[in-house]
Amino acid sequence: MRENLSANVKVPEKLRVSLGSAITLGLLNGRLDAAPTTAYLMTYREGKCFANCGFCPQARQSRSRADMLSRISWPVFTTAQVISKMEGVAEEGTIRRVCLQALNYPEVFTDLKALVEVISKRVRVPVSVSCQPVNLKDIKCLAEAGAERIGIPIDAVTEEIFDRVKGAFAGGPYIMRKQLALLEEAVKVFGKGRVSTHLIVGLGETELEMVHMIQKCVDMGVLPALFAFTPVAGTALEGWRQPPIQQYRRVQLARYLIFNGFSRLENMSFDVDGRIASFGIDKLALKRVVQSGEPFRTSGCPDCNRPYYNEKPSGPIYNYPKLLNVEELEKIMEELELV
Repeated sequence: MRENLSANVKVPEKLRVSLGSAITLGLLNGRLDAAPTTAYLMTYREGKCFANCGFCPQARQSRSRADMLSRISWPVFTTAQVISKMEGVAEEGTIRRVCLQALNYPEVFTDLKALVEVISKRVRVPVSVSCQPVNLKDIKCLAEAGAERIGIPIDAVTEEIFDRVKGAFAGGPYIMRKQLALLEEAVKVFGKGRVSTHLIVGLGETELEMVHMIQKCVDMGVLPALFAFTPVAGTALEGWRQPPIQQYRRVQLARYLIFNGFSRLENMSFDVDGRIASFGIDKLALKRVVQSGEPFRTSGCPDCNRPYYNEKPSGPIYNYPKLLNVEELEKIMEELELV
């Protein structure tokens, strides 16, 4: 079903909204320890995604609840209701971006184009889209519709792991080389710094392999956003563990240093197990960066803080959704063995 929300655009009748976003928008009542500064939306369809990513509750063969993505629930609302609420909250400055995430299904780019057009016209904040384009035409279509940024998730950082968790071996449609090529095409359309990808720490890669992909993305003009693997009941990887927090902290710090031009992969050193042994800058400068807290906050588009997407509020906190306090910074110094 579709409905008219503007003079010429017919959009899908329903949308999923992350629980925190639904509370922030006033669609649901509830209290939030950290409110999202981006409104996180997801395309709605009856049934699950055509893809079969082993970590995703929306995967075709997943036994997880249909309203889940990572550890967050995404209740359904009418699109008209969501856009009306977003208009008011955006005017107040409570949300500063809309992130529209997409399942993989045949009509998805028709739906995305219509949604981006109406949201960008009626809600006065930038629109990001996180999706899996098939070709350059899909990418151009979203830019023409009004998307300010696009994210194309790679998730896994080696071809072997990629195939195992979301490619051919997992029964999925994705090919890593093609995804990387599409990221390069997207940079040509949107420009450097306006294309992002998701990288999931904890799928079996070494820190060296993760940092290698981070450097590759930055050199391409792509923003790499880090996620910690999160096991969800009913997914193919439900029995896996989250990565050790110390591993995640080292990768976060390496990402921040590379993305901000303070260091590069070739300046860093790694032990025989591929663990980061040196970050390629002097210890005093490294401590200043760590004590700023910035490397450990949520990485992604501007104004994206994704509260508790990878963790329970009780911790351990992988991606901090707000400024860190003194106790949190001291704990991170311990985790990085910098005390």
